[in-house]
Amino acid sequence: MSRFKHISLGLLLASLQAIAFADPISGAGSSAAKPLYETWATAYQEKTSTALAYQPVGSSGGIKKIKEKTVDFGASDVAMSAEDLQANQLIQFPSAISGVVPIINLPGIKSGELKLSGEILAGIFSHQITRWNDAAIIALNPNATLPKAAIQVIARLDGSGTTYNFTDYLSRINPEWKAAFGVNFLIKWPVEVQQVKGSSGIVAAVKQTSNSISYVDYNYVIQDKLTYVQLKNADGNFVNPKPANFEAALNHSRWKSQSDFNDMLTDKAGQNSWPITMGTFVIMPKISSAPEKTIAALKFFSWGFMQGDHYVNSLDFVHLPDSVQAKIFKQMMSIRDNKGNPLNWSPM
Repeated sequence: MSRFKHISLGLLLASLQAIAFADPISGAGSSAAKPLYETWATAYQEKTSTALAYQPVGSSGGIKKIKEKTVDFGASDVAMSAEDLQANQLIQFPSAISGVVPIINLPGIKSGELKLSGEILAGIFSHQITRWNDAAIIALNPNATLPKAAIQVIARLDGSGTTYNFTDYLSRINPEWKAAFGVNFLIKWPVEVQQVKGSSGIVAAVKQTSNSISYVDYNYVIQDKLTYVQLKNADGNFVNPKPANFEAALNHSRWKSQSDFNDMLTDKAGQNSWPITMGTFVIMPKISSAPEKTIAALKFFSWGFMQGDHYVNSLDFVHLPDSVQAKIFKQMMSIRDNKGNPLNWSPM
Protein backbone atom coordinates (compact mmCIF):
# COMPACT_ATOMS: atom_id res chain seq x y z
CA MET A 1 0.00 0.00 0.00
CA SER A 2 1.37 3.43 -0.93
CA ARG A 3 2.26 6.04 1.65
CA PHE A 4 -0.58 8.20 0.30
CA LYS A 5 -3.10 5.42 0.85
CA HIS A 6 -1.79 4.85 4.39
CA ILE A 7 -2.31 8.54 5.15
CA SER A 8 -5.79 8.57 3.57
CA LEU A 9 -6.84 5.48 5.49
CA GLY A 10 -5.49 6.98 8.72
CA LEU A 11 -7.42 10.19 8.18
CA LEU A 12 -10.60 8.26 7.43
CA LEU A 13 -10.26 6.15 10.58
CA ALA A 14 -9.53 9.24 12.68
CA SER A 15 -12.60 10.92 11.23
CA LEU A 16 -14.79 7.91 11.99
CA GLN A 17 -13.41 7.74 15.53
CA ALA A 18 -14.17 11.43 16.03
CA ILE A 19 -17.76 10.83 14.97
CA ALA A 20 -18.15 7.70 17.07
CA PHE A 21 -16.73 9.27 20.22
CA ALA A 22 -18.04 12.82 19.81
CA ASP A 23 -19.65 14.20 22.94
CA PRO A 24 -23.44 13.82 22.83
CA ILE A 25 -25.76 16.81 22.86
CA SER A 26 -26.61 17.42 26.51
CA GLY A 27 -30.03 18.49 27.74
CA ALA A 28 -31.95 18.48 31.01
CA GLY A 29 -35.35 19.41 32.34
CA SER A 30 -38.95 18.43 31.73
CA SER A 31 -39.79 14.81 32.48
CA ALA A 32 -42.92 15.23 30.33
CA ALA A 33 -40.75 15.96 27.28
CA LYS A 34 -38.39 13.04 27.88
CA PRO A 35 -40.25 10.55 25.63
CA LEU A 36 -40.31 13.04 22.76
CA TYR A 37 -36.66 14.07 22.91
CA GLU A 38 -35.41 10.52 23.38
CA THR A 39 -37.53 9.24 20.47
CA TRP A 40 -36.24 12.03 18.25
CA ALA A 41 -32.72 11.27 19.45
CA THR A 42 -32.89 7.58 18.52
CA ALA A 43 -33.97 8.35 14.96
CA TYR A 44 -31.56 11.27 14.66
CA GLN A 45 -28.57 9.23 15.81
CA GLU A 46 -29.29 6.61 13.14
CA LYS A 47 -29.05 9.31 10.49
CA THR A 48 -26.20 11.45 11.86
CA SER A 49 -24.34 9.41 14.53
CA THR A 50 -24.98 12.31 16.93
CA ALA A 51 -26.31 11.18 20.30
CA LEU A 52 -28.36 12.95 22.96
CA ALA A 53 -27.85 12.64 26.71
CA TYR A 54 -31.02 13.91 28.38
CA GLN A 55 -31.64 14.22 32.14
CA PRO A 56 -35.35 14.35 33.14
CA VAL A 57 -34.70 16.45 36.26
CA GLY A 58 -37.89 18.50 36.07
CA SER A 59 -38.53 21.89 34.52
CA SER A 60 -37.03 23.96 37.33
CA GLY A 61 -33.92 21.76 37.28
CA GLY A 62 -33.58 22.24 33.52
CA ILE A 63 -33.83 26.01 33.84
CA LYS A 64 -31.21 25.96 36.60
CA LYS A 65 -28.78 23.88 34.51
CA ILE A 66 -29.02 26.05 31.38
CA LYS A 67 -28.54 29.17 33.51
CA GLU A 68 -25.41 27.53 34.94
CA LYS A 69 -24.31 26.57 31.39
CA THR A 70 -23.82 22.92 32.34
CA VAL A 71 -25.99 21.61 29.46
CA ASP A 72 -26.46 22.54 25.80
CA PHE A 73 -30.18 23.12 26.29
CA GLY A 74 -32.70 23.24 29.08
CA ALA A 75 -36.27 21.98 28.80
CA SER A 76 -39.27 23.36 30.64
CA ASP A 77 -43.02 22.95 30.52
CA VAL A 78 -43.33 26.62 31.49
CA ALA A 79 -42.05 29.53 29.44
CA MET A 80 -39.47 31.73 31.16
CA SER A 81 -40.40 35.40 31.41
CA ALA A 82 -38.96 37.87 28.92
CA GLU A 83 -37.13 39.58 31.80
CA ASP A 84 -35.56 36.32 32.99
CA LEU A 85 -34.48 35.41 29.46
CA GLN A 86 -32.90 38.82 28.96
CA ALA A 87 -31.12 38.77 32.32
CA ASN A 88 -29.57 35.39 31.56
CA GLN A 89 -28.96 35.95 27.82
CA LEU A 90 -31.19 33.04 26.78
CA ILE A 91 -33.74 32.30 24.07
CA GLN A 92 -36.62 29.85 24.20
CA PHE A 93 -39.02 28.22 21.78
CA PRO A 94 -41.76 25.59 22.10
CA SER A 95 -41.21 22.10 20.73
CA ALA A 96 -44.68 20.56 21.13
CA ILE A 97 -48.05 20.83 22.88
CA SER A 98 -49.49 18.48 25.48
CA GLY A 99 -51.80 18.60 28.47
CA VAL A 100 -51.88 17.95 32.20
CA VAL A 101 -54.47 15.32 33.12
CA PRO A 102 -56.03 14.46 36.51
CA ILE A 103 -55.77 10.68 36.96
CA ILE A 104 -57.51 8.40 39.44
CA ASN A 105 -57.40 4.88 40.82
CA LEU A 106 -61.02 4.46 41.83
CA PRO A 107 -62.41 0.90 41.78
CA GLY A 108 -65.27 0.51 39.31
CA ILE A 109 -64.64 3.81 37.51
CA LYS A 110 -63.26 3.75 33.96
CA SER A 111 -61.51 6.49 31.98
CA GLY A 112 -63.80 9.40 31.21
CA GLU A 113 -66.62 8.21 33.47
CA LEU A 114 -65.91 10.65 36.31
CA LYS A 115 -66.58 14.35 35.78
CA LEU A 116 -64.72 16.97 37.78
CA SER A 117 -64.40 20.75 37.71
CA GLY A 118 -61.56 23.09 38.61
CA GLU A 119 -63.38 24.06 41.79
CA ILE A 120 -63.59 20.44 42.92
CA LEU A 121 -59.95 19.77 42.05
CA ALA A 122 -58.92 22.80 44.11
CA GLY A 123 -61.00 21.48 46.99
CA ILE A 124 -59.44 18.03 46.78
CA PHE A 125 -55.81 19.16 46.53
CA SER A 126 -56.26 21.72 49.32
CA HIS A 127 -57.78 18.96 51.49
CA GLN A 128 -61.14 20.71 51.74
CA ILE A 129 -62.89 17.86 49.91
CA THR A 130 -61.71 14.65 51.54
CA ARG A 131 -64.10 11.84 50.51
CA TRP A 132 -65.18 10.49 47.14
CA ASN A 133 -68.87 10.68 48.07
CA ASP A 134 -68.67 14.42 48.77
CA ALA A 135 -71.87 16.18 47.72
CA ALA A 136 -70.04 18.34 45.16
CA ILE A 137 -68.63 15.28 43.37
CA ILE A 138 -71.97 13.45 43.48
CA ALA A 139 -73.72 16.49 42.00
CA LEU A 140 -71.60 16.18 38.85
CA ASN A 141 -71.83 12.38 38.80
CA PRO A 142 -75.35 11.41 39.94
CA ASN A 143 -75.22 8.02 38.24
CA ALA A 144 -71.77 6.97 39.44
CA THR A 145 -71.25 4.61 42.37
CA LEU A 146 -68.79 6.55 44.52
CA PRO A 147 -67.32 5.08 47.70
CA LYS A 148 -67.24 6.71 51.12
CA ALA A 149 -63.48 6.19 51.10
CA ALA A 150 -61.04 8.97 51.87
CA ILE A 151 -59.44 10.54 48.81
CA GLN A 152 -55.73 9.69 48.69
CA VAL A 153 -54.08 12.75 47.14
CA ILE A 154 -50.68 12.33 45.45
CA ALA A 155 -48.59 15.24 44.14
CA ARG A 156 -45.12 16.07 42.85
CA LEU A 157 -42.34 16.61 45.38
CA ASP A 158 -39.77 17.96 42.92
CA GLY A 159 -39.85 21.20 40.96
CA SER A 160 -42.14 20.46 38.05
CA GLY A 161 -43.58 22.31 35.08
CA THR A 162 -46.51 19.92 35.29
CA THR A 163 -47.20 21.22 38.80
CA TYR A 164 -46.82 24.81 37.58
CA ASN A 165 -49.43 24.34 34.83
CA PHE A 166 -51.76 22.42 37.15
CA THR A 167 -51.62 25.07 39.87
CA ASP A 168 -51.92 27.87 37.31
CA TYR A 169 -55.22 26.31 36.27
CA LEU A 170 -56.43 25.95 39.87
CA SER A 171 -55.46 29.57 40.59
CA ARG A 172 -57.46 30.81 37.61
CA ILE A 173 -60.52 28.87 38.71
CA ASN A 174 -60.39 29.23 42.49
CA PRO A 175 -59.40 32.47 44.31
CA GLU A 176 -59.00 30.60 47.60
CA TRP A 177 -56.45 28.27 46.02
CA LYS A 178 -54.59 31.23 44.55
CA ALA A 179 -54.41 32.97 47.93
CA ALA A 180 -53.38 29.89 49.93
CA PHE A 181 -51.11 27.99 47.51
CA GLY A 182 -50.56 30.06 44.37
CA VAL A 183 -48.73 29.04 41.20
CA ASN A 184 -45.26 27.53 41.29
CA PHE A 185 -42.98 24.66 40.30
CA LEU A 186 -42.92 23.66 43.97
CA ILE A 187 -45.99 23.82 46.21
CA LYS A 188 -46.25 23.54 49.98
CA TRP A 189 -48.93 20.87 49.88
CA PRO A 190 -51.18 20.05 52.85
CA VAL A 191 -49.56 17.51 55.17
CA GLU A 192 -52.11 14.87 54.12
CA VAL A 193 -50.82 14.87 50.53
CA GLN A 194 -48.40 12.08 49.56
CA GLN A 195 -45.48 13.55 47.62
CA VAL A 196 -43.31 11.67 45.11
CA LYS A 197 -40.58 12.57 42.63
CA GLY A 198 -41.02 12.62 38.88
CA SER A 199 -43.79 11.70 36.48
CA SER A 200 -42.83 8.02 36.68
CA GLY A 201 -43.11 8.23 40.46
CA ILE A 202 -46.63 9.65 40.15
CA VAL A 203 -47.65 6.84 37.79
CA ALA A 204 -46.32 4.14 40.13
CA ALA A 205 -47.88 5.70 43.24
CA VAL A 206 -51.34 6.05 41.69
CA LYS A 207 -51.29 2.48 40.37
CA GLN A 208 -50.40 1.20 43.83
CA THR A 209 -52.89 3.32 45.79
CA SER A 210 -56.63 2.66 45.72
CA ASN A 211 -58.96 5.68 45.89
CA SER A 212 -56.11 7.97 44.79
CA ILE A 213 -55.95 11.01 42.56
CA SER A 214 -53.02 12.88 41.02
CA TYR A 215 -52.03 14.71 37.84
CA VAL A 216 -49.60 13.79 35.08
CA ASP A 217 -48.79 14.62 31.48
CA TYR A 218 -51.00 13.13 28.80
CA ASN A 219 -48.37 10.93 27.17
CA TYR A 220 -47.99 9.01 30.45
CA VAL A 221 -51.77 8.55 30.58
CA ILE A 222 -51.72 6.82 27.21
CA GLN A 223 -48.51 4.83 27.64
CA ASP A 224 -49.36 3.57 31.13
CA LYS A 225 -53.10 3.12 30.47
CA LEU A 226 -54.09 5.35 33.37
CA THR A 227 -57.67 6.26 34.27
CA TYR A 228 -58.41 9.89 33.47
CA VAL A 229 -61.33 12.19 34.31
CA GLN A 230 -63.38 14.55 32.22
CA LEU A 231 -62.90 18.22 33.06
CA LYS A 232 -65.25 21.17 32.77
CA ASN A 233 -63.70 23.77 30.44
CA ALA A 234 -64.10 27.55 30.16
CA ASP A 235 -67.14 27.16 27.87
CA GLY A 236 -68.84 24.96 30.46
CA ASN A 237 -68.40 21.70 28.54
CA PHE A 238 -67.02 18.48 29.97
CA VAL A 239 -64.20 17.29 27.71
CA ASN A 240 -61.75 14.42 27.51
CA PRO A 241 -57.98 14.91 27.26
CA LYS A 242 -56.83 14.28 23.69
CA PRO A 243 -54.56 15.96 21.12
CA ALA A 244 -57.43 17.58 19.19
CA ASN A 245 -58.59 19.31 22.37
CA PHE A 246 -55.05 20.50 23.18
CA GLU A 247 -54.87 21.96 19.70
CA ALA A 248 -58.24 23.66 20.25
CA ALA A 249 -56.77 25.48 23.26
CA LEU A 250 -53.72 26.49 21.20
CA ASN A 251 -56.01 27.91 18.52
CA HIS A 252 -57.61 30.19 21.11
CA SER A 253 -54.26 31.53 22.35
CA ARG A 254 -51.87 34.29 21.32
CA TRP A 255 -49.31 31.73 20.10
CA LYS A 256 -50.61 31.83 16.55
CA SER A 257 -51.73 35.43 16.31
CA GLN A 258 -48.86 37.17 18.09
CA SER A 259 -46.11 34.54 18.57
CA ASP A 260 -46.55 35.15 22.30
CA PHE A 261 -45.25 31.91 23.78
CA ASN A 262 -45.60 33.32 27.30
CA ASP A 263 -49.37 33.12 26.93
CA MET A 264 -50.40 30.24 29.22
CA LEU A 265 -52.65 27.70 27.50
CA THR A 266 -54.67 26.94 30.62
CA ASP A 267 -58.41 27.66 30.84
CA LYS A 268 -58.73 28.85 27.23
CA ALA A 269 -62.07 29.49 25.57
CA GLY A 270 -63.35 27.05 22.98
CA GLN A 271 -66.05 24.41 22.90
CA ASN A 272 -63.54 21.53 22.92
CA SER A 273 -60.51 23.14 24.58
CA TRP A 274 -58.80 21.02 27.24
CA PRO A 275 -58.50 23.33 30.27
CA ILE A 276 -54.96 22.33 31.32
CA THR A 277 -53.18 22.45 27.98
CA MET A 278 -49.48 23.30 28.07
CA GLY A 279 -46.48 23.78 25.82
CA THR A 280 -43.06 22.27 26.39
CA PHE A 281 -40.07 24.55 25.70
CA VAL A 282 -36.42 24.43 24.72
CA ILE A 283 -34.09 27.01 26.30
CA MET A 284 -30.69 27.83 24.79
CA PRO A 285 -27.97 30.49 25.14
CA LYS A 286 -28.44 33.67 23.14
CA ILE A 287 -24.66 34.09 23.03
CA SER A 288 -22.87 30.76 22.67
CA SER A 289 -19.49 30.15 24.27
CA ALA A 290 -19.39 26.69 22.66
CA PRO A 291 -20.64 27.22 19.08
CA GLU A 292 -20.05 23.65 17.93
CA LYS A 293 -22.20 22.23 20.73
CA THR A 294 -24.88 24.87 20.21
CA ILE A 295 -24.95 24.16 16.46
CA ALA A 296 -25.31 20.43 17.17
CA ALA A 297 -28.34 21.13 19.38
CA LEU A 298 -29.86 23.52 16.84
CA LYS A 299 -29.50 20.95 14.07
CA PHE A 300 -31.13 18.34 16.27
CA PHE A 301 -34.20 20.47 16.93
CA SER A 302 -34.43 21.72 13.34
CA TRP A 303 -34.45 18.07 12.23
CA GLY A 304 -37.17 17.36 14.79
CA PHE A 305 -39.34 20.17 13.43
CA MET A 306 -38.76 19.36 9.75
CA GLN A 307 -38.73 15.56 9.84
CA GLY A 308 -40.02 14.50 13.23
CA ASP A 309 -43.68 15.51 13.25
CA HIS A 310 -44.88 11.91 12.96
CA TYR A 311 -42.91 11.04 16.10
CA VAL A 312 -44.61 13.91 17.92
CA ASN A 313 -48.03 12.62 16.98
CA SER A 314 -47.18 8.98 17.73
CA LEU A 315 -46.20 9.96 21.29
CA ASP A 316 -49.54 11.74 21.84
CA PHE A 317 -48.12 15.25 21.75
CA VAL A 318 -49.38 17.86 19.27
CA HIS A 319 -46.90 19.07 16.66
CA LEU A 320 -46.62 22.81 16.17
CA PRO A 321 -48.33 24.48 13.20
CA ASP A 322 -46.04 25.47 10.31
CA SER A 323 -46.67 29.16 11.00
CA VAL A 324 -45.39 28.75 14.57
CA GLN A 325 -42.38 26.69 13.45
CA ALA A 326 -41.39 29.42 10.97
CA LYS A 327 -41.23 31.93 13.81
CA ILE A 328 -39.16 29.46 15.86
CA PHE A 329 -36.55 29.09 13.09
CA LYS A 330 -36.12 32.86 13.09
CA GLN A 331 -35.30 32.71 16.81
CA MET A 332 -32.91 29.79 16.32
CA MET A 333 -31.00 31.69 13.64
CA SER A 334 -30.57 34.67 15.98
CA ILE A 335 -27.98 32.96 18.21
CA ARG A 336 -24.49 34.47 18.01
CA ASP A 337 -21.00 33.50 19.13
CA ASN A 338 -18.94 35.45 21.68
CA LYS A 339 -17.75 37.82 18.96
CA GLY A 340 -21.26 38.64 17.82
CA ASN A 341 -21.10 36.57 14.64
CA PRO A 342 -24.02 34.42 13.46
CA LEU A 343 -23.43 30.71 13.91
CA ASN A 344 -22.54 28.94 10.66
CA TRP A 345 -25.30 26.34 10.33
CA SER A 346 -28.41 25.56 8.33
CA PRO A 347 -31.56 23.61 9.24
CA MET A 348 -31.51 19.90 8.45
